[in-house]
Amino acid sequence: MRWLDQLERKLGRFAIPNLMTYIIGLNAVVFVMTYLSQESLYMLMLDPGRVLNGEVWRLITFIFIPPTTSPLWAAFVLYFYYMIGTALEHEWGSFRFNLFYVLGMIGTILSAFVSNSIVSSTYINLSLFLAFARLYPDYQILIFFILPIKIKYLAWLDWIIFAFTILVYPLPYKLAAIVSLINYFVFFGKDIVTNAKTSRVVHQNRQQFKAQLPRDFTIHKCTICGITEKDDPDMEFRYCSTCEGDYEYCMNHLKNHEHIR
Repeated sequence: MRWLDQLERKLGRFAIPNLMTYIIGLNAVVFVMTYLSQESLYMLMLDPGRVLNGEVWRLITFIFIPPTTSPLWAAFVLYFYYMIGTALEHEWGSFRFNLFYVLGMIGTILSAFVSNSIVSSTYINLSLFLAFARLYPDYQILIFFILPIKIKYLAWLDWIIFAFTILVYPLPYKLAAIVSLINYFVFFGKDIVTNAKTSRVVHQNRQQFKAQLPRDFTIHKCTICGITEKDDPDMEFRYCSTCEGDYEYCMNHLKNHEHIR
């Protein structure tokens, strides 16, 4: 995208390389801190009221809160998002990955202030997963370390979670889910629209082609008896290599005909 190229030329020097490494590392630090003092967790949450009272660090520290308190599950989730983040940065470069993540943060912060509610970074991470699945749809992971599944199928589950949240959950969750997708559509919106238009044109051309075909159109026809695949769907047809020209025969006459010279 041209505007992204221009923005990168102007602001690229401010990008933080290996951003996901720092985020995951600080998630691990906060995870340990919560075992020492639960109060430390509350000091990091994105609470709009406390931000307006001067605790502005919450605008950033909420992304360092681990997604779970289970040690095993936290280790798996943090490693998974580390893998996704580093893959996206490798694909886009540091600046674009930084921008993707920051747009997700801005959207989450806005939703928190609009709904005046505490909001987590869950949907930012889900948008990272959607971006990864779009770029690497055939990447496989092992569910429960046993069952292989392509990432694109899990992405559909991710979209279902977003849709369910938007339709059913209270307003703060609805807003957080919607605005966390801003970064996804900023990066992939043009491709989505282009692909949709292309698919529609292909479908229209295919339908037009079918409409122009005569109703008695057939693909195969025996040169001897004239039988077609419509007359006998189970019949096989072959071209004779001895005849000069493209002459097709059913299996009843493939070896029982006079060769055309």
